[in-house]
Amino acid sequence: MHETSPHLSVSPKSDPIPPVIALVGATATGKSDLALRIAAAVPGSAQIINADASQLYAGMNIGTAKLPPEQRQGVPHHQLDVLGLLDTSTVADYQTAARKDLAAIRAAGDWPIVVGGSGLYVRALLDRLEIPPTDADVRAKWEAELEAHGPAELFAQLQDADPAAAGAMDPRNGRRIVRALEVIEITGKPFSATMPQREFMEPTLLIGLSAPRPVLHARIRARVEQMWGQGLLAEVARLEQHGLRKGKTSSRALGYAQALAQLDGEMTEEEAQEATVFATQRFARRQDAWFGADPRIQWLPHEAEDLFEQAIALVAQFASEVGVEGLQR
Repeated sequence: MHETSPHLSVSPKSDPIPPVIALVGATATGKSDLALRIAAAVPGSAQIINADASQLYAGMNIGTAKLPPEQRQGVPHHQLDVLGLLDTSTVADYQTAARKDLAAIRAAGDWPIVVGGSGLYVRALLDRLEIPPTDADVRAKWEAELEAHGPAELFAQLQDADPAAAGAMDPRNGRRIVRALEVIEITGKPFSATMPQREFMEPTLLIGLSAPRPVLHARIRARVEQMWGQGLLAEVARLEQHGLRKGKTSSRALGYAQALAQLDGEMTEEEAQEATVFATQRFARRQDAWFGADPRIQWLPHEAEDLFEQAIALVAQFASEVGVEGLQR
């Protein structure tokens, strides 16, 4: 609880169902900390839904910057530690589970706060989005093509089959390209036809935290050094005993893949950290591109001294706009 922070009060005539508050942006911009401050300030109770794909995995704590339970200030958190290392993280499964959490929070009259930087997961939870079907055999065929020829050749095929989908995709994201080609083959329709529309399912305020690239890169480097200092290598060694290497998505998480390489002697500690910094900075650029394309996001500078006050003002204004009257600082 932040005793010096402004709090919000609500009149008895208010709509009992608060809107959804979502905090998004690149990694290392302070989303989790701001979410807790907002949760402590809104009237009534708030609950947080994680939208970071790596934080879904139980045991993957240090490398994902997951808040430990003792730092969650008693605020219920959902979609943390819900997958085992051998489970594959999918947008479809996340959508089903996270929407159940969201519905339960709203039914209780609490404030739902969605926090995370996995852009498609955020949209799968908040936007009108129908997840297309999957086929293990078709997926395996395209994954074999990716392994044999690399993402560039598959991306060229996607450009021929669905230029709109290709234009909205990172040509180096082999997993995403495979998914697009799988859907095209299964449905006979363009993958772009299944891409999410910018239409919220529920009244939602979308707040983004921004940081200048040099500042963000410095924060990422500091976070990576902290991860190793806090014992990431030991955490990965423990997880390896429980099947981390066999996890299709868990083993590829930022920091974990590099720590495994260090354990194998393929990298020194310095090289593993540098590789993690580079990969995370590249990921942050993709996050900036993804979220930057969404005109609904109201951006706030992460380093602003009055960041919390700015965010609370947006919450109060939006609540009033959707009919939750009497919300005042």
